This record gives sequence, structure tokens and C-alpha cells, in this order.
Amino acid sequence: MDPLSSISEELAEIEGQISDIFRALSNGFQKLEKIKDSNRQSRQLEELTGKMRECKRLIKEFDREVKDMESRNDPNTNRMLSEKKQSMIKELNSYVALKKQYTASLDNKKIDLFDGPTEEHDEENVLLASNMTNQQLMDNGNRMMNETDQAIERSKKVVQDTINVGTDTAAALKAQTEQMSRIVNELDSIHFSIKKASQLVKEIGRQVATDRCIMALLFLIVVGVITIIIVKLVNPNNKTIRDIPGLAPPAMTRKLLWSLT
Repeated sequence: MDPLSSISEELAEIEGQISDIFRALSNGFQKLEKIKDSNRQSRQLEELTGKMRECKRLIKEFDREVKDMESRNDPNTNRMLSEKKQSMIKELNSYVALKKQYTASLDNKKIDLFDGPTEEHDEENVLLASNMTNQQLMDNGNRMMNETDQAIERSKKVVQDTINVGTDTAAALKAQTEQMSRIVNELDSIHFSIKKASQLVKEIGRQVATDRCIMALLFLIVVGVITIIIVKLVNPNNKTIRDIPGLAPPAMTRKLLWSLT
């Protein structure tokens, strides 16, 4: 039974994942030796670099779990866990050094495992385990883990900024949608007003037509009256208009004519 399982299932699981990555790294570098094409070698190194990054993350997670359990474990257990972590760091650094050698053979192309800012920083990351003390290994591992934390924090900041931009965009779109709704409502009101105005214009048109009929009738009456007056003046026999053939007024105006005579 794995001794880590008796201490913590989480530690045992993390240690198993790290062991799987170490086996994949070993097989990957063996495969790299058989590759002759420089482009394929570069792609293989990039794939192995990704596995190393994942391994470093798991070692950091392993260290965090160990620190959380440190107060509950006895000194021997804590010492065993510390040695286990140092062993993982040593093995990881050996693969980092191996990657450095292959990178140098590919026209000194830099593939920065821990996103280091300078070449000097790279040299520190790839120190051979045989040339480092346990304290140096621990310091180097903690430094690389801290750099990873900083990179994660920067990524979180970028994600948060993206979320803020998305929130602002959503708010702007909502405001524009509300404005469009108000515009549509105003257009409906304008359409209703235009319809009412059209009905009013039609009613005014009908009223004007009625007024014109009345004016025409009044005009005819005035013309009739003027005609009677003219006939009255030019009739030497002083006959009434009803006695002139063909000029007898209609019944509606007859009383008016009699009153004039």
C-alpha cells in the first residue's frame, strides 16, 4: 500500500499524477532522440514543456497540502513528505536540464518553461540536481511556484477585465434596447395622430363641399332675384314675372317675388 494513502488520499492522488507525468517525460525524451527533423523536435519539446508546467503545478499543490497538514502530522511524517517533495523537484529539474540541452542543439531556441523574463533566469531554472543542495532545491522550487502564482494572478486580472467589459457592453445594449422601444412607441403615437388628422381632413373636406353647395344655392337665389328686378324694370306693361311665358318662377321663390311686386 502506498504510504501516502495512509496519510492523505489527496496527497496520494497528486503523487500518482506526478509519477504519470514523469513517465510521460521519460518516454517523450527517448522518442525525441529518434527524431531527426528539427521542426518535429521543436514540436516535441513544446509538448514536453507543457507536461513540465503541469508537473510543477502539481508539485506546488502537493506542497500546499503538506503545509495544511503539517500541524496534524508527527515530525517523522513531515520529514518524509518534505523529502518526497524535494525528490520530485530534483527529478523535474533533471528533465528541465535535459530540455535545455535539446533546445541548445536547435539553434539555441529558447523555450521558457517557467515564463522567465531573462536568460539568466532560465539558467537558474535548469540547474542540475547534482549541483544543488536541498535548501537550494526548495528555494528554487518555491521561487518558480511564486512566479506561477504571479502569472495566474495576471491571468485572473485579464479575465476580470474581460468580464467588466462584457458587463459594460451588456448594459449599453440594454440601454439601446430600451431607447429603441421608446422610439417604437413614439412612432406608434405619431401614426395614430396622422390617422386622426387624416380623418379630420376628410371631415373638413365634406364640410367644405356642403358649404359650397349652400353658396351655389344662394348664388342661384341672388341671380333669380336680380333677374326678376331686371325684368320688372324692362317690362313696360308692368306684368308680373309669372305672366311671362317660360319665366314663371318656381313655387319656392314665388312668395318672394310677390312680396317684391
